[in-house]
Amino acid sequence: MFSRKDIVGALSMCQDPELGANIVDIGLIQGISVSENNDVKVTLTMTSAMCPVTSIILADVQLRLEAMPGIGKVDIDLVWDPMWTPEMMSDTLKYSS
Repeated sequence: MFSRKDIVGALSMCQDPELGANIVDIGLIQGISVSENNDVKVTLTMTSAMCPVTSIILADVQLRLEAMPGIGKVDIDLVWDPMWTPEMMSDTLKYSS
């Protein structure tokens, strides 16, 4: 069975092409659930509803998770509540220069 940590590891390989940082550190991941049969649901948001790279990021998430050997169904839920704020970024990203 996959753990949340396994999924976060895969998601940390997904880069926002505009920001040049991974979506985990940006704070786009709102939730992750993994069922007993390795179906995965990822809830995420974007920095803006007008984000021009939304489709690129969603496709990257889908492809990276589906490429994990033994993974079940992958479900991605794009949400806007709560709205993304800079406080959602990792400390590493917030304080990097």
